[in-house]
Amino acid sequence: MASSMRYKCTACGNLTRFDVVRFQRVREFHHFTTGGDLVVEDQEMLEETVESVACRWCESSQDVIEK
Repeated sequence: MASSMRYKCTACGNLTRFDVVRFQRVREFHHFTTGGDLVVEDQEMLEETVESVACRWCESSQDVIEK
């Protein structure tokens, strides 16, 4: 469940590569087959917080803005 947020680094112009640290809390329905394989059939996002975003090119975290 990746966030659809877009970012831009105003220091170097990067629009495509960022390190994003997120905290997620989800509720999932786990279904184990008779063979023991796990299938996640339902997932509900309860909480999601972006903790930090840093540019992968210049490593700046101060110059990254939401686009």
